Amino acid sequence: MRKLLPATIAAAVTVLMLAGCGIRIPSDPDGTLDAVEGGVLRAGVSPNGEWVRGDEGEPTGIEIDALTAFARSLDADVEWTVGSEESLVRGLGEGDLDVVAGGLTEKTPWTSKAGVTRPYAEAPLEDGSTVKLVMLVPLGENAFVSRLETFLIDEVEARGIAP
Repeated sequence: MRKLLPATIAAAVTVLMLAGCGIRIPSDPDGTLDAVEGGVLRAGVSPNGEWVRGDEGEPTGIEIDALTAFARSLDADVEWTVGSEESLVRGLGEGDLDVVAGGLTEKTPWTSKAGVTRPYAEAPLEDGSTVKLVMLVPLGENAFVSRLETFLIDEVEARGIAP
């Protein structure tokens, strides 16, 4: 018990020192969440059925509605970029986008280039099976992805965002 006391005190002191430094866990090395809060959510979207329609004018669809509500929860505006998955993932990596949506599934091939949210909804396929949907975020931006995941899961429970 006596050996445990110094370790417990050291851990408590470390936590207090880190809290005093303003370190937030989870954190965003590039400050995505801080930049979006009260600012602009830069959302890349790739047209994909009911999830994202972007043929003309402002994009529409289920994930557009979800991202618009997410931005509103952060007191942010949304700046939309419509493109292919490849160009949008490149934009994430270059720091030009904060999130990518487009009916992406948990089997996305982009896991080495982008962070992936936990699945937040299931979508039915024509054969009767389902797929789990995710969104892409910049690698390492853990505070941002945590806030987005929590919002999406709460949104699904509150209103449902399935087609």
